[in-house]
Amino acid sequence: MPPTLNEALSLAMAKQIKGKAGAPFDNAHRAVITLTGATYVQGFVVVNNGQDEPIEHAWIELGNDIIDPTLPHINKTQQDIDYFPAQSLSIKALKASIEEAQEDYPDDPPLPIYGAPPYEYYGDVMLGGKDYANAYQAAVLKSKALKAARAE
Repeated sequence: MPPTLNEALSLAMAKQIKGKAGAPFDNAHRAVITLTGATYVQGFVVVNNGQDEPIEHAWIELGNDIIDPTLPHINKTQQDIDYFPAQSLSIKALKASIEEAQEDYPDDPPLPIYGAPPYEYYGDVMLGGKDYANAYQAAVLKSKALKAARAE
């Protein structure tokens, strides 16, 4: 069974780390280092808000829970948000990737992390490998289903 959003933990974590709007990667990074056994996850969300376009996003998974420290800024409930994971990183792997990004590209933000090349393309934006492309395509299908349901 895939993890599900834990709204109570998400809201508590957002408050604890003082999560900011528009900063899901930083919010998830700051939150994951406070939890033992948690995993940092990057992928896409589709929010049932009338636009429904996939949004690149990051969150934490701990056991069967999704903890989204950006949730207060999304202003939707569990039933209105679908998560499509593309890659998961342990805290150790996340820290190593951030250190490497900071060394290789000191002028760029270290997050999000896209893994090793070769990269796939969607639209005019470069993303990570096939896992990213697959997560994006699944999110697009969900987006289309939401739009079709509203049109009925």
